[in-house]
Amino acid sequence: MQHPLGYAWSIASHLNGVKNTDELRKEYEANQPKVVQASMKFGQSKVLYDALSSLRTSWETADEEAATSSFLAAQRRRAVSNTLRSMTLQGVGLPVGSPEQVRFNEIKLRFAELSTAFSNNVLDATKAFGLTVTDPSDVEDVPESALAMWAEAHRRFLVKEAETEGDEEKKTEAEGMEVDAAKGPWRITLDGPSYIAAMQHMPNRDVRKKVYLGYLTRASEFTASEAEAKAEAEAEAEAADNKGEETKEEKAPIGKNNVLIIEEILKLRKEMAGLLGFDNYAEMSLASKMAPDVASVTNLSNLILEKALPAAQRELAAATDLARATGGPEYSESNLPKLMPWDTSFWVERLKEKTFDLKEEELRPYFALDAVLKGMFGLIERIFDVEVRDATGTVEVWHPDVRFFTLHDESDEGKHIASFYLDPYSRPADKRGGAWMADCLGKSEALGFDVPVAYLTCNGSPPVGDKPSLMTFREVETLFHETGHGLQHMLTRATVGDVSGINGVEWDAVELPSQFMEN
Repeated sequence: MQHPLGYAWSIASHLNGVKNTDELRKEYEANQPKVVQASMKFGQSKVLYDALSSLRTSWETADEEAATSSFLAAQRRRAVSNTLRSMTLQGVGLPVGSPEQVRFNEIKLRFAELSTAFSNNVLDATKAFGLTVTDPSDVEDVPESALAMWAEAHRRFLVKEAETEGDEEKKTEAEGMEVDAAKGPWRITLDGPSYIAAMQHMPNRDVRKKVYLGYLTRASEFTASEAEAKAEAEAEAEAADNKGEETKEEKAPIGKNNVLIIEEILKLRKEMAGLLGFDNYAEMSLASKMAPDVASVTNLSNLILEKALPAAQRELAAATDLARATGGPEYSESNLPKLMPWDTSFWVERLKEKTFDLKEEELRPYFALDAVLKGMFGLIERIFDVEVRDATGTVEVWHPDVRFFTLHDESDEGKHIASFYLDPYSRPADKRGGAWMADCLGKSEALGFDVPVAYLTCNGSPPVGDKPSLMTFREVETLFHETGHGLQHMLTRATVGDVSGINGVEWDAVELPSQFMEN
């Protein structure tokens, strides 16, 4: 029932995360309220709710053994139960047209706006930051892979700068310039691979501090004014270009300060939970999770804290001792009473190198993306009896780096059972940070979909020049992690769409397959 809209909007949402452009962003924001309203209309349909409730009641009064004797029957029961719970959390119990329902729906619409604005603000702030380093002494002992990445980032920055200025000659010169990783200049950005490399390997404390604070203050009160002024200028320029044309009335923008967005979200969450009869939003959130109550979550968090904090304190003390012994006068206790946040990653990395006599950079040659994929696909074949085949070029993709693979059941004459897209590299210009797996198509007998399709998205180290992507061990872990999510989605034997793959799985249980693959 929800598939046509859900499928179309899932594609728009995916592209908004991996190919974010001004045009797509504008259309996405314009249509998002309509999609949310349609979803609320479904979730608050009393006719549907009553019909599903009657169905569940009929099952409960029927013979229990007969009702659950088949896998299909169990799927249907869970799908109905999950839908009824979801509708309850979407306000189906609120009287139609009541002030409570009107306010609840207003909050849901506002949530959608705030969430989109938050993500856009982070992406824009990440793109806006860049620090150019020209002194070779500032990058002494930095791994060659990081230097090459930063040198290439500087070249791309010059190309973008020339494009902005409309200087074609300068652009052509920048595009053709030879990148020298050893001589620089080097440009550090806030996308994951660049930021992490700077925090772990940049010896200059002042540079690390600037990069750390740039990352920490993204989309905050410290950067919002400049970003809002730029957005306002662009809006005025667009209005001037469209002068004389009929334009729609637009709401005031939410703003670029995510601190204010977070504060509003917290207030609205508390209000929404109250409208549904919960004491707080945490109780409302746990209604659809495995953890029984807030106290259980608190107890688990305290247990982890009790075990993890002493180990973290010992590691920090060891890193501090190493900095004092080998870092020179600037790390003496008189000059630096304790390591600052922009120091810890650098010295923890040095501590690991000293303790294990191994540098992470030495592992990179073994982790070229193609080699990692070959090993991972071999593991999948041994464990699941499934062959992964490269089908890149057979489908349309959103970026040249994106690859496409198909899965085939070796126990069933190589039957095609699933497919997935892999978007492996960081693209700070138009792709949000992090790593995730998303549902493109799910298995559903009702819809006639027997071959599920997944999106696997990472932000790993991209190739530099003619050199392939050489991954860090952490990036390899991340790829395996997301593949675990993908396998749960793609290898499902469930045929009821609402509970096939990752659908209908509690958030505090959905990480099991990903942790299995990662570890």
